[in-house]
Formats: sequence, structure tokens, C-alpha cells
Amino acid sequence: MASINATRANPALTGGFASGLFTATVSRLAAWNDARITRKSLSQLSVRELDDIGLCYGDINDVAAGGFRR
Repeated sequence: MASINATRANPALTGGFASGLFTATVSRLAAWNDARITRKSLSQLSVRELDDIGLCYGDINDVAAGGFRR
């Protein structure tokens, strides 16, 4: 009796390393662009507007990088 292991993707069918590299590159580019847009949007706010949302100009890079915790 034969059995099929369907829990792992077959590298021959998914493209293997090249596909994973492409996916990782696209993902990193999307994350970079999201951070860039966030940084630009927050930089355009006034000191009062930033204070209303609990931030200051020094927090902008941390928020854009996703590492801001309060």
C-alpha cells in the first residue's frame, strides 16, 4: 500500500530556492515601502498632532520599523 505525504510542499513543484528568494525579496520590498510611507506620513504631522496620538518626532523611526512599544 502506498501513502502520500501531503504535509510538505514539493520543491520541484513550487520552484524551490529561486521561488523562495523571489518571494522573500518581494516581501522585503513591500515592508520597506510600508515603513517609508509610514515615516513620510508621520513626519508631515505637527507636534500637537503627534502628541495627540502619543508620539514625538523621535518615535517616528521606531514606529515605522515596527519596534515601537509603549
